[in-house]
Amino acid sequence: MFLGTYTPKLDEKGRFFLPAKFRDELAEGLVITRSQDRCLAIYPMATFVTMTQPVSTAPATLKQVRDYQRMLAAGASDEIPDKQGRVTIPPMLRAYAALDKDIVVAGAINRVEVWDAAGWQAYSAAQEDAFAAMNEEILTNDAGR
Repeated sequence: MFLGTYTPKLDEKGRFFLPAKFRDELAEGLVITRSQDRCLAIYPMATFVTMTQPVSTAPATLKQVRDYQRMLAAGASDEIPDKQGRVTIPPMLRAYAALDKDIVVAGAINRVEVWDAAGWQAYSAAQEDAFAAMNEEILTNDAGR
């Protein structure tokens, strides 16, 4: 499980140090992909494979399936952290998330998210007031199942 918020720096080669708490889970390989809200999602390889199983076996004869498969795969990169625990974010993904030097790495339960620092600040400020209501609604609905 990925928890916490960290503020590593992106170097000139597009690399950053994974938080130490995340390194073991991601050491064998990971997938970086576009996510909603103009951030990136990092999944352990096994989690990504499991998560994409339904779309990988869906019929490619359906246009919506082909479109989703293309967008997902074209916007993803498989990586292996180096010996120092650094991960390289490809230029296309850095551009998508508007990543420069200051980034935020946030645990999001089953994934790690990478945000532009200003984007994270704006997002979290906008969500703060709604968080209590979401918590009550989401947990109540889930517990009532």
